[in-house]
Amino acid sequence: MNKLEIDLAIQRTIDGANFIEGKEVKELESQLSDYVGVKHCITCANGTDAMSLLMMAWEIKEGDAVFVPDFTFFSTGEIVSLCGATPVFVDVCADTFNIDTTKLEQAIQAVLLEGKLVPRVVIPVDLFGLPADHDNIAKIANKYGILVLEDAAQGFGGKIKGRNAGSFGDAATTSFFPAKPLGCYGDGGAIFTNDDDLNVLLRSLKVHGKGKDKYDNCRIGLNSRLDTLQAGILIVKLKAFTEYELDRVNRVYEIYNQLLSGVVITPKIPIDYYSSFAQYTIQLKNKQQRDKLQQKLMISAIPSMIYYEKPMHKQRAFSYLNLDNNLYPVSNVLSETVLSLPMHPYLSDEEIYRVCNLITDFSAALDS
Repeated sequence: MNKLEIDLAIQRTIDGANFIEGKEVKELESQLSDYVGVKHCITCANGTDAMSLLMMAWEIKEGDAVFVPDFTFFSTGEIVSLCGATPVFVDVCADTFNIDTTKLEQAIQAVLLEGKLVPRVVIPVDLFGLPADHDNIAKIANKYGILVLEDAAQGFGGKIKGRNAGSFGDAATTSFFPAKPLGCYGDGGAIFTNDDDLNVLLRSLKVHGKGKDKYDNCRIGLNSRLDTLQAGILIVKLKAFTEYELDRVNRVYEIYNQLLSGVVITPKIPIDYYSSFAQYTIQLKNKQQRDKLQQKLMISAIPSMIYYEKPMHKQRAFSYLNLDNNLYPVSNVLSETVLSLPMHPYLSDEEIYRVCNLITDFSAALDS
C-alpha cells in the first residue's frame, strides 16, 4: 500500500477542514456500493451502529425474536437487547463456524411453538471472512417471513459464486475497525441495501432523525457519521484491497493449509465460496493443547488470538435468558479449541514458514 497516498488523503481533509460528511464520504459510498453490487451504501460511525440503525429502521422491539449465531462477537447480540428485543442464539457448524441453518429453522419453530415472541430477523455473521450459508438462510427467512441482516463485519471481500458479501439479505452491514479486512485508522461502518425507502430512512436515522436538514428532526435517531478523514483513508485502502490484498491473503491461506494439513484442523472453504480471511483459525484437539500452543507462540514472539473464549449464551450480560448450555455443543467446543494465527496480506513466506514450523514441532512433540 502506498503510504504517500494515505498521507495525501489525510492532508487533503486537514486542508479542506470539512471533517464531517465531506465529499470523500459520498465518494467512498459510491465506490463501496459499486464494489459490493448494491444500489445504496450508507456509511456510519461503526459496525455496531450500522446494525442498531437497521433495528431502528425495521422497528424491532420488545416481544420480537432476533436469531443470532452463538459463536461470534458480542455486538451482534448486544444490538438486539439494546432495542428491547430478545436474542435467540443458534449453534454453528463445526467446519465453517457459521450459523447452522438446520438449527436455525429449529430455533424459529421453537419460538413459534412457545408463542411468547414474534420471529422478526436473523443476523447471519460471515465469520472470519467466510460468508454464511446465505442461500439456505434466504429460503428459511422467506418461509417464515423474517428479515435477514447480513453481518459482514468480518466478511467484506468474501464471495459466494462471485457474489460479494454485503449483498445478501434485506440489508447488510460491515465494519471498518482497523483489524477488519478493510480497516480504517479508527472506527467506521456501513450499511448496504437495494431498498430505496430504507436508504432514505437510514440517512435520516444516522443524523439525529433529520428531515429536510439537521434542525428539522422528524424521528428519534443517532449521531452516527463516518469522519471525512476515515473516508479518505478508506478510498485509498479500498483500491489496494481490491487490486491485490485479497489475492495475497488467499495466497497466505493456501500456504498455511499446505504446511498445516494433517497437523491441525485447518479452515474449510466450501465449493463456490471465497473468504476474505479476517482471521486464519485452526483447531486443536482440546483446550489444554490450544492454550499450550498459544503460550509457545507467545514465547517465540508470534501473536495469536482466541476468538471467542466465551460463546454468546455464556456471556453474563445474557444470563437473564437462562439458556440451556446443551443447545450449543459446537460453540462450546470451538471456544476451547480454536486459535487464530497471524493473517494479513503482507506476511512474508519466511514468516509463514516460521509459524508453521513451530506448530509442526509442537504437534510432533505431542505425538512422541
